Amino acid sequence: MTYGSALVVLADPTRREVFERLRTGPRPVNAIAAGMPVSRPAVSQHLKVLKEAGLVEERSEGVRRIYSVRREGLAELRAWIDSFWGDALDAFKLEAESSYQAKKRQR
Repeated sequence: MTYGSALVVLADPTRREVFERLRTGPRPVNAIAAGMPVSRPAVSQHLKVLKEAGLVEERSEGVRRIYSVRREGLAELRAWIDSFWGDALDAFKLEAESSYQAKKRQR
């Protein structure tokens, strides 16, 4: 999975809600779908897309499937987002150094 596919998959508001419901821990489909404005089969389809993107994983407990966030699946997306901080800090450092040098020359 790339950060781009994670962004595309999570762009859908219903899918994002399904994903966010897993934030508190593993849950079966019925618990995820409870109170949502879409059907349980629709939630299952969203989970399938999230799984294919590497954002969730599933395990079987008897006849139930339990879904959970796959933290490794978020690593690339997080690294991409974190890279903006590095770029911003580098730009700030260059500006601060440039400003400092300009003030030194004015003295």
